[in-house]
Amino acid sequence: MVVLRKLPGMPGWPAALGLRLPQKFLFLLFLSGLLTLCFGALFLLPDSSRFKRLFLPRRATASASSSSSASSSSASSSSTRDTDLPRSPPAAAEPRHASPAAPRRLREKLRTAARMAGPPARTAPGSRQQVQGGESRAQPASGAPPARETRAPFRFDYERFRRSLRHPVRGGRSGEDPETRARRMKIKEMMKFAWDNYKQYALGKNELRPLTKNGHIGNMFGGLRGATVIDALDTLYIMELEEEFQEAKQWVEKSFDLNVNGEASLFEVNIRYIGGLLATYYLTGEEVFKSKALELGEKLLPAFNTPTGIPRGVINLGSGMSWSWGWASAGSSILAEFGTLHLEFLHLSELSGNPVFAEKVRNIRRVLSRVEKPQGLYPNFLSPVTGSWVQHHVSIGGLGDSFYEYLIKSWLMSDKKDSEAKKMYDDALEAIEKHLVKKSAGGLTYIAEWRGGILDHKMGHLACFSGGMIALGAEHSTGDRRQRHMELAAEITSTCHESYTRSDTKLGPEAFRFDAGSEATATRLSERYYILRPEVVESYMYLWRLTHQPKYRHWGWEVVQALEKHCRVEAGFSGIRDVYTTTPTHDNMQQSFFLAETLKYLYLLFCEDDVLSLEDWVFNTEAHPLPINHTDLKAAGQP
Repeated sequence: MVVLRKLPGMPGWPAALGLRLPQKFLFLLFLSGLLTLCFGALFLLPDSSRFKRLFLPRRATASASSSSSASSSSASSSSTRDTDLPRSPPAAAEPRHASPAAPRRLREKLRTAARMAGPPARTAPGSRQQVQGGESRAQPASGAPPARETRAPFRFDYERFRRSLRHPVRGGRSGEDPETRARRMKIKEMMKFAWDNYKQYALGKNELRPLTKNGHIGNMFGGLRGATVIDALDTLYIMELEEEFQEAKQWVEKSFDLNVNGEASLFEVNIRYIGGLLATYYLTGEEVFKSKALELGEKLLPAFNTPTGIPRGVINLGSGMSWSWGWASAGSSILAEFGTLHLEFLHLSELSGNPVFAEKVRNIRRVLSRVEKPQGLYPNFLSPVTGSWVQHHVSIGGLGDSFYEYLIKSWLMSDKKDSEAKKMYDDALEAIEKHLVKKSAGGLTYIAEWRGGILDHKMGHLACFSGGMIALGAEHSTGDRRQRHMELAAEITSTCHESYTRSDTKLGPEAFRFDAGSEATATRLSERYYILRPEVVESYMYLWRLTHQPKYRHWGWEVVQALEKHCRVEAGFSGIRDVYTTTPTHDNMQQSFFLAETLKYLYLLFCEDDVLSLEDWVFNTEAHPLPINHTDLKAAGQP
């Protein structure tokens, strides 16, 4: 602030100029602003400027320069850390999701400072120049220890990953009997039939309508197309349907468009599209599948922008806006949806080097660890705003199922290092055993649903995956716990088999009950349908691999025969509306998960154990294989 003082015997010199009071004020304001501008300009001069050294001490000059450099570097680094794929050096990155005005102002300031600083100093021949934290350093080629270099873009070491596998992906094909091979070839033929008809009548649509011979798009995928293509890719590859796999790959390369604008299920896009793309990349090493998975993964991130970090269930893939399902109680998120992201999102971080995906799902764990669990159980509805349960409805079937599956599989995928996931799984299964596992009057073991302390004695077809899950967990337990859980897994799988054998078609209903004298049968018309679901044959596959009891292959072959008899139509496979009639009506839908899961699990049931070995792979809830992390797979030389 400049103070103008009167000299004795003289009027103030602005007054001498004949200025009135308002004019005096404006004049003083202009003069003070001019002096402030001139003084502030000193900070924009290069560090070597004589004028800058004249007015500012050396220490102040250095600190002003370093703080300016550090702040610009920090701004760039923090804004890019969670969004740029693959990761690049902070100094070169720009924010991807920031507002347009903010990065533009930052770039203008940086360009102005660069022009005033002049050209960079030259380095001596034989030396390399490094840029780090906003500074340029010349480093000799020899002599002193080398300074830390700029971080290179992240690269996943695919060849090292393939060497880390303990078994060939497609196995060794040795020592099998002719009947087993013939049955496997039959399932392969079913897959080819399903794919060929989809390709002929519905390629690019999400699913095939085999009766009317056209495609179905639906509204679950936010404008994305080709759900059957993505779901079928890894199954085609494993079954060695090479020509059909190339057809699917070509569609992904040329026609799979991610620039869509529609309402998508976060859960379905993750398990089908991202899961299918990740699995196919790991199986083949083709970069197109990785790049599509990473790009689509970024489009899902805005769903996590809630007060708790618990994502909402629906997201617009174009705008990034998200909201909860209209039918979800009080705007809640669904346990089986936000709890079924962990496997895929860890692999997105693994392949991109961007930790944001892993951070999102680890935060979900933190929220769940804080909230009180009634009787040790996890209800199906959680508020993404408060992080509190909305209803005390617990189900191992729909709305809850795959949350539990992903706990044990997260532990296995981490090569048994994720102890938090293992403890959560063990504690949850203990509560389920105590409160939900029941035995019918006829001796059938089932898992009931829990509604605020009142049991609903039914099981959904979706809950039949639990036999395989419990067996998988038991395989890695010890002592009495191992034996008890393996017996429980076998009993639940047997109950689900009963739901099939007690129907006229030998296919299971959507839900079956244990009340009013009924056991393992649907008692309501709305529960009598079968839509080509995989959960029962999934448990057959796991129980076969872990026990090698022939009955599981026998039961699986019964399913193949029933599918051929009741679900195969002229142009594909269709679900049926009533499993309790020998002349069922078809629903005219070949679900994409029929190719991803049902046929894959049946095929693996008749393969040797080294085909997609459980020592190397875990399956996501859409049966897409993701590798167990046996080693650190960053490219050599990366930090």
